[in-house]
Amino acid sequence: CFYFLRLFTEEERLLRANDRAFNLSQQYANNAIKTSKYNVFSFLPLNLFEQFSRLANAYFLFLLVLQLIPQISSVPWFTTAVPLAIVLSVTAVKDANDDINRHKQDKLVNNRLVKVLLNGELREEKWMNVQVGDIVKLESNQFVTADLLLLSSSEPLNLIYVETAELDGVSAALKTASHCCCHLCFLGEVRCEPPNNHLDKFKGTLTLDGQQYGLDNDKVVLRGCTVRNTEWCFGLVIFGGPDTKLMQNSGRTTFKRTSIDQLMNILVLCIFGFLATTCAIMTVGHALWEEKEGSAFTAFLPRKPGVDVPLSSFYSFWSYVIVLNTMVPISLYVSVEMIRLGNSFFIDWDRKMYHPGKDTPAQARTTTLNEELGQIKYIFSDKTGTLTQNIMTFNKCSINGKNYGRKRNLQKTGTIVELDFSWNQLADPKFIFHDYSLLETIKEGNPEAQAFFRLLALCHTVMPEEKKEGELNYQAQSPDEGALVTAARNFGFVFRSRTPETITLMEMGKKVTYELLAVLDFNNTRKRMSVIVRDPEGKMTLYCKGADTIIYERLHPSCNKLKDVTTGHLNEYAGDGLRTLVLAYKDLEESYMGRWMERHHEVSTAMEGREEGLDELYEEIEKDLMLLGATAVEDKLQDGVPQTIEQLAKADIKIWVLTGDKQETAENIGYSCNMLREEMKDIFIVAANTADGVKEELFTLLPPE
Repeated sequence: CFYFLRLFTEEERLLRANDRAFNLSQQYANNAIKTSKYNVFSFLPLNLFEQFSRLANAYFLFLLVLQLIPQISSVPWFTTAVPLAIVLSVTAVKDANDDINRHKQDKLVNNRLVKVLLNGELREEKWMNVQVGDIVKLESNQFVTADLLLLSSSEPLNLIYVETAELDGVSAALKTASHCCCHLCFLGEVRCEPPNNHLDKFKGTLTLDGQQYGLDNDKVVLRGCTVRNTEWCFGLVIFGGPDTKLMQNSGRTTFKRTSIDQLMNILVLCIFGFLATTCAIMTVGHALWEEKEGSAFTAFLPRKPGVDVPLSSFYSFWSYVIVLNTMVPISLYVSVEMIRLGNSFFIDWDRKMYHPGKDTPAQARTTTLNEELGQIKYIFSDKTGTLTQNIMTFNKCSINGKNYGRKRNLQKTGTIVELDFSWNQLADPKFIFHDYSLLETIKEGNPEAQAFFRLLALCHTVMPEEKKEGELNYQAQSPDEGALVTAARNFGFVFRSRTPETITLMEMGKKVTYELLAVLDFNNTRKRMSVIVRDPEGKMTLYCKGADTIIYERLHPSCNKLKDVTTGHLNEYAGDGLRTLVLAYKDLEESYMGRWMERHHEVSTAMEGREEGLDELYEEIEKDLMLLGATAVEDKLQDGVPQTIEQLAKADIKIWVLTGDKQETAENIGYSCNMLREEMKDIFIVAANTADGVKEELFTLLPPE
């Protein structure tokens, strides 16, 4: 009780690295987790409580109590007690088996081993013994033990690549340590937000040697992630066990009642009503008979002393309830449980649910899965990576008002000719493009085209991996970023390496290192990403890419004519179902940037109002941009998506698909995946941006009857 009270009142977390005594005094939760519902002591009372929430079970318990009263019982008590005990036992065994499996999984996870830095030595400890403030060492392909502040890694300047699919569905993320955390024996003090369930947000500060450094989500790796392509890394435990963001999002294991259970409760109530009515009628008949004819039978059916007609009728009512108890089927729930068990086997045996590519059959982990699936009325699905393959290919682009990619070089035979990138030793051999004019434009030194691909090579969060000289492999947080960086690579602007302070490119065979001054992160509200860099000549430039509606609002008025031409190209790309981004840049002055960087450091280390302050700074600098062009990336549908959606629609399931694409792209994808069909006559578009606006448009389009 004390722990949960602390959890609700904790407003700020303070911890010290390598100081277990101090951290234990704060009474933070350790790293053990618990997903089971019961333990040895709580199983019986909790399980009985859940079972007696079913009305039939509660009724038979009440009936058993009645049968223990000699005045009204006409049958032995064990005629109800034995069947009830059997019913409760069968269900209890099933529930116990499910919970034992949960205990096994918890034990397996809690007993995993990880290396912990204790007293200057690395020791193997079980996950459940890891404490807040400990420093742990993780290796490649190892699960992240707890929510960690990244301290150092084997990669250049402490970059780390993690797979986050189990947390947010995204395949990868790039993390980096703060430049002040590169040594392991530091005794820094971390002050951060309390435990919460926000996967994409983290606010904190690190105090070290009297200096304060801002901590954000990019410097934190969460439990549930997996370390990839990184030989080793060290992290400081910030949240453990139930405090981790993974467990905060999991919620407690609760007793779920399916619609079949609810229906059975209603049916049992109806049976109760019928039973009570029948018993009441018979009781009235008993009272009338006793009043008129009963006295004639007292010679051989004597009444007990003190029992008059009203009391005798009262006893008779409950006696009739006992006699007619078979109207309520005591085996109802057991029968349903057996049916559920059989249906779960049918799911396991279904050949159409077998995936031969991975030799993976369907597996029903709960016996109620069949009826839970049957209750589905709505499906809410993401588009990218769910309906689509999440394999992006650079398809078309618009640079300075000229459209590239639609013209294809054809041989005399009429077959498509792919561009030859053999002149570029660092080109990706799997990249395919067909418009030769774009390659000519780059080789001619066109400044807009070179700035276009320079932006693609600089403005991203991709992490390069080069195990052999010249064999580059990009690890991208989002596949479309990887496709754009690969396109820049093949057209002569090769992203070679990065550190927290620099980005190195090979521009048309020449090595150029840019100083990275700031990264203005992408999020769902901003819908854009920017980087501010300084080239070797000292020139500072802001490069920005994002959604067309967002970038267009921030363009310099001199770009209006180019914007109209680019908009036409974007509409063409959207009509083809392609994902589009708009690219822009802005040259910056040294004096302004000096003041802006000071304010940026001040806001980024503040505990209060950090996000609002950063948004204000980003809005201030991301204006009067110069338009460069737009990109179009293709993401093909997965096999069988149209057929699957068609079958779901036949089952009267309403399907919603979430996408951040342009409206035209969304419509095109809707038709290609059978979400929208030609025979649909009443398709309408709601374009409002507020709840009241959407309500007004809906009432206009579909007035209430």
